[in-house]
Amino acid sequence: MPAETLLTLVRDQLEDDKAGDIVVIDLSGKSSIADYMVIASGQSTRQVGAMTDHLLEMFRKNGLRGAKVEGRSRSDWVLVDSGDIVIHLFRPEVREFYKLEKLWSHDLPETAEASTAVQTA
Repeated sequence: MPAETLLTLVRDQLEDDKAGDIVVIDLSGKSSIADYMVIASGQSTRQVGAMTDHLLEMFRKNGLRGAKVEGRSRSDWVLVDSGDIVIHLFRPEVREFYKLEKLWSHDLPETAEASTAVQTA
């Protein structure tokens, strides 16, 4: 499935789940870790957990297997890596603390390796 199609499915699912402040960052040309990064907020750990479950179910329904999930046990910050798209789901105060949007809003040098980008996160 093309990354753009998957991105549309992810955004639609997050909107259906009433995710707040959905931000899409195009990583093409900036990093080799993924094509897109999606950042969204849930108002509680329960909502963040439910959004995670719904994304994984949507992936399964669309034939996408092998998405990796980190942080699900606490649901303060959950990372869902589907390969082409990396999704960060936060509670608002945790999102404010880490400020991933600010980190990725600056263009990385063209010679930067993906590992350098991950180390600064």
